Amino acid sequence: MRRRLLLATLALAAGGVLAGVPAAYAPLVVQPRTVDGHQEYDLRPALERARRENRRLYVYLGAHDCAFCKRYERFLEQHATELVPEFAKAWIVVDLRSSLATHADKLWLQTGPRPQAYAEFQRALGDERARQLVYPSVWLLDGQARPLMPMPAGTGTFETVPEQLEILRLEQ
Repeated sequence: MRRRLLLATLALAAGGVLAGVPAAYAPLVVQPRTVDGHQEYDLRPALERARRENRRLYVYLGAHDCAFCKRYERFLEQHATELVPEFAKAWIVVDLRSSLATHADKLWLQTGPRPQAYAEFQRALGDERARQLVYPSVWLLDGQARPLMPMPAGTGTFETVPEQLEILRLEQ
C-alpha cells in the first residue's frame, strides 16, 4: 500500500514537471536555477542556437499550476497538425517552466552578460507589462534577443489557429 502511494505521488510530481509545450513542438525546456532566492532562466544557449540556425525564439513562460497555461498547452496539443509545420519553419520554441508562486520580483531572465529581474527584462524589450507578471507569457525574439512583435499575455491568448498563425508569421 505504501509503495503504491509513493508511486502515485511520484507520478503526480512528474506530471507537473512534464507539463508545458507539447513534445510535438520539440521545445527547448529551460528549468530555472535558484540564485539568491529568485528563479533565474538562462536564455543564452537558446539565443546562440537561434543565431547558429538562423531562427527566431518563441519563448513561452508557463506555470504548471496555471489554468490558463494548461488551456493554451491543450490548444497547442489539439492543433499540432496545423501549427507544428509553421513553428518548424523559423522558430525554436523555448519552454520556461515556472509556477504561480513565482512572482515578478522572483523571476529573472538572462539574455546577455548578466541576468535581469523580470521588470528590467521587460523594460529592455520595450514591453509595457514591466510592472506585472502574467501567466502565460510569450516573447518573440530574434537571435540578438530583440523583440519581433509586441505580445498579449494571460487569459484568452491565441485561442484560434488563425490567430496563432498570424503571430508566427509576424502579421500585426
